[in-house]
Amino acid sequence: MSALTVDLRQIVSSAPDLPRIALYKTTNDAYNPLVSLAQHSANRSRIENLEETLKSTCTLLLALLLFVSISAAQNAPAARTDVYHVHFAKAALGKAVEQGNYLKTADPNVPMSAHHIVLRHQQGENWDYVAIEHIGTKAVVEAKGTPTPAAVGELYAWHNDTFVSGPSWPEFSKALGIEEASAAKTAGSVYLVSVYRAAPGHRDQLEKSLNQNPTGDTSSGTVLMQHLEGGAWTYLTVVRYNSWQDFATTEKNGMADTLKPDSGWRQLREHSTYHNDTLTDRIAP
Repeated sequence: MSALTVDLRQIVSSAPDLPRIALYKTTNDAYNPLVSLAQHSANRSRIENLEETLKSTCTLLLALLLFVSISAAQNAPAARTDVYHVHFAKAALGKAVEQGNYLKTADPNVPMSAHHIVLRHQQGENWDYVAIEHIGTKAVVEAKGTPTPAAVGELYAWHNDTFVSGPSWPEFSKALGIEEASAAKTAGSVYLVSVYRAAPGHRDQLEKSLNQNPTGDTSSGTVLMQHLEGGAWTYLTVVRYNSWQDFATTEKNGMADTLKPDSGWRQLREHSTYHNDTLTDRIAP
């Protein structure tokens, strides 16, 4: 029996596809290679199950990484490639309706005059309208200027103008819901218009703060624009909400985070020396 036992152990241990595991003895103290083969089969089954688990885990991690990458790309601020003209206007007494009608009418003689949005004051700063007009990739100011008809001048108590850099027109119009296919569907939108002046040396920190979405944010689109020439502020944001209810929901959702170190409320007061906010509705397009 001992010779047979040695031979069987040598056969099993020299088999190329079997792991070098201990052989099990039978009741008569002889080694049984069939038991070892059964153990080997069980081991292979466990290895195959482990491989399947690892494959599933890797697939899940890759899907998660793809999701995070897409989310980061969607949340990344749009590149400021184009120039816009921001026109804040205060109507003369009794002329608010006429001024609104004038501002929302596109001038057919001006290139891209249809590339604009006109918002009407509801609550906030002391202006009645803000018109934001897309100029293109550059703006040109000529010495002769653009004569203002007397009838138009009588509509104004005052106005101020600022050139800013912002996203391309397709990105701008999509964020604010004024794409040709969307404008009619978003007529009831509410817009929060804000301007910010960065503290000295805090421009980058302020911009980073403005690009963060508040807790429970229900907004439908945001445009961030940077001052080039004009008003005494650094950034302008326009945030669109589908309804007054959505705006109120965002305000309510963010109340609990007001005093947290990384909240927008505190960040703004660490990096900005001035800001104002105005709620508006849209009259054009």
